[in-house]
Formats: sequence, C-alpha cells, structure tokens
Amino acid sequence: MGTFHCPLGSPFYDSDDCILCELCTAITKEEMVAATGRIRAYLQAQAERKSGFKKIAICGKGGVGKSTVVTLMGQALREEGYEVLVIDTDESNPGLYRMLGFDKEPRPLMKLLSRFSMGEPEPDTEWITRDEIPIQDIPSEYLLQKDSLKFIMVGKIMDPFEGCACTMADVTRDLMGKLKLNDKEVVLIDAEAGVESFGRGVERNCDTVLIIVEPSFESIALAEKIRYLADGIGVRMVRAILNKVPSEETRKEMVEKLAQKQVSQIGTVHLDPEISQAGFTGKALGQSKAKEEIKEITRRLLDEAKK
Repeated sequence: MGTFHCPLGSPFYDSDDCILCELCTAITKEEMVAATGRIRAYLQAQAERKSGFKKIAICGKGGVGKSTVVTLMGQALREEGYEVLVIDTDESNPGLYRMLGFDKEPRPLMKLLSRFSMGEPEPDTEWITRDEIPIQDIPSEYLLQKDSLKFIMVGKIMDPFEGCACTMADVTRDLMGKLKLNDKEVVLIDAEAGVESFGRGVERNCDTVLIIVEPSFESIALAEKIRYLADGIGVRMVRAILNKVPSEETRKEMVEKLAQKQVSQIGTVHLDPEISQAGFTGKALGQSKAKEEIKEITRRLLDEAKK
C-alpha cells in the first residue's frame, strides 16, 4: 500500500487537527464512503464562513486553456485595482511565466523540501512554517514581481523517477491556507489538469472554483465531476467559463449540456487566433478579443462576490 496523504493535511491519526474521519484506517469500500462523507460534511460546515472572490482555483481538462484564462483574468483584476498573485501548481506546464510576461522562472517552492543541496545554500524555511503568511513575506527568490502582478511556482517534474506530485499538492494546500490577503489582493491558482488536486485537498482553502470548459464531450463530463467535488469541499462559488467556442450554436449547446449537469456558467471566450499564435510562440498575451471577454467575465464574478 502506498503512503497515505490526508486530504485535510493532518500529520497522523488523532493529532490535534485530525477530525477522526477514519479515511486513513478504512479497509473496505463501505468504510471509505462513510469516511469521505464525514470529510464532505466537515468541509461544507467550515465553508459557511468563507465568502468573497479572493482565492480562486482555475481547473479543467488538460489543454482547455487554464493558463490563458489565469493570465487574462490576472490582467483584468489588475485593471480593476487589485494586486494579483498567480501560483503555478501544474507540475507539467512549462510556459506560464512567459505568458505572464516574465523572462525567467522563480525558484520553485519545492526547493524548500529538497533532500539535496547540490552546492546551493540551505534555504530559509522559517517563513513557510508561520501560521499566517502575508504575500510580502514570501522571499524574493521565490517570487517574481512586475508592478501589481506577482508570480510563484510550486515546482515541476524535470527528471525520470523524480517522484509524484503529492508533495507539491501538500505545499500548495498549506500555503493557500496560510496566505493572509488584504482587501485588494487576489490569488489565482493555475491548477493541474483533471481532478487529482481535489483528492489531495488543494482547493480546500479556495472560495471560488472556475472550470474552464472547451467544446468536447470529455471537457463537459469533467466539469460535472469538478462541480461535484468542489461542492463536496464546501466551495460556494463554482462557475464554468466556456473557452475556445467557435460559434453561437456551439455556445448554446454547451450551455444546455452544462445546465443538465447542474454546472452554472458565467461567460464565454470565443476561439481567438491571436491567443493560439501567442501560445505557439510562447509570447506574452497582448490585446485580443479574448482579453475583452475575460474582462467582462471578471466583472461579473466580482459583482457576484459582492452580493
């Protein structure tokens, strides 16, 4: 049996932060279902105190355009007067920093946990152990900044046999829980593809989950799964953004199919050749029709959060 990773981050059974869900001791399917039900009820009860549009996870199938939406929404939020921190948690996508307009990557947070120094000085890990972490307390080697945009990267798998992404998910989940934001600060998470991050509890400390959906059966089916999982951890604002939509007919069909799966949509980004070209060349995203559409979607999300 592999190593168990508690979705709530408890280090061991019956520790101070253990809720005694008994997921770690379950040995039958029935016991596992009962345990996940206790976790679901606990997280939904905790979520009653969550509100706003401050910690946002951008989720969806691989290739649907999560990084594009993160980049354009970051730009839109900055134009609305917000300081934006983008967290790259996708262990495989290499290009987000370029899309954001940076010419290099920051030092990955996973370096804090590295077993091998490779000649580098031992990292300062004191800040990551605090109960609360204001953004300005993140050391500069881990954080790139350009005006009101900040960027950190959890880490990437670079070599064979480097291990799974479980530890990366643990770092992300714990950091999101500790980040202390002021009224004009927002965090956008570029999540890994699929739903594994929900199993590891990465989105537990988010108040919003945005599902990026492209015109495909697989993407729409996954949207239903993400909606169910996000609801299970108590996230109240779960919305789909339709992306790469080629026509009004396709948009209407997607809206209908999502409604059948009880997935609420907040807006549409149409197929944009300029975005595709920028992604191909690895350049920063500039002016485009998609940018204007994301601006409108962002305003709607901000309005919903205020209500």
